[in-house]
Amino acid sequence: MKFGAIEAGGTKFVCAVGDEIGNIIEKTVFPTTTPEETFSKVYEFFYNKEIDSLGIGSFGPIDIDPHSKKYGFITSTPKPGWSQVDFVGTMRQKLNVPVGFDTDVNAAALGEVQWGAAKGLDSCLYMTVGTGIGVGAIVDGKTLKGFTHPEMGHILVRKNEADKFQGVCPYHGDCLEGVASGPAIEARWGKKGQELANDPEVWELEADYLAQALMAYTLILSPHRIVVGGGVMKQTQLFPLIRKKVAEKLNGYVQHPNILENIEEWIVPPGLGDEAGVKGALALAAKSVRGEL
Repeated sequence: MKFGAIEAGGTKFVCAVGDEIGNIIEKTVFPTTTPEETFSKVYEFFYNKEIDSLGIGSFGPIDIDPHSKKYGFITSTPKPGWSQVDFVGTMRQKLNVPVGFDTDVNAAALGEVQWGAAKGLDSCLYMTVGTGIGVGAIVDGKTLKGFTHPEMGHILVRKNEADKFQGVCPYHGDCLEGVASGPAIEARWGKKGQELANDPEVWELEADYLAQALMAYTLILSPHRIVVGGGVMKQTQLFPLIRKKVAEKLNGYVQHPNILENIEEWIVPPGLGDEAGVKGALALAAKSVRGEL
């Protein structure tokens, strides 16, 4: 079978055609502009590709409740022009195939479980740290969903006493995304993260906030693996700092080899690199055909 995949981000769309084992046959990338212009490029890419189904991992917030009148919509997003856009309905109408729909980070978590750093495990947490902070999770082999999808990037963290930064989140100010996303780093320090690579103060603070979040997720979900990606995590010096701080914050309370002995293998970068999201969308497409969503 041949599957279509869309990793829909607020900055760019990645569209691909692939197979049931995660091989990408063809792929294109283009900027996210207006829905009309962006969807036109989607149709152009998939025209005559003869896909059997489509998987979409989308930026949000989105409506993932199949019983909702707004199922498949991008809802209250701050992305101009994209609020209340019927993503799934439009794709079904234009492409006439089954559609699997989830968040971009849930899709990435699924991709990592199927073919990446968490392959063979039944639980995984995927965090992306970039323009925003998003977190997806696989629990018992399924993406984590309730009446809506998780928004773990917006949890509150304990502010460092020396950090007077007010945060950049338009909804919550100094939530995790507000203090630790790429835009937060730039707003606090006056430079982009890649320009601050050799400043230990920057990354100690960043690691502290991310470690607080990972501690909370660990205590709530106990994932078999934590995968952390996104543009900010290209600063690879963050990984040892985060691992050290997670262990310190847990302070021996969780007595498990993942933390006590093998933390380098427990908190890891994506095995699929920058293709975790689009390959996860392929997995969603396959699941939609099998009726597993």
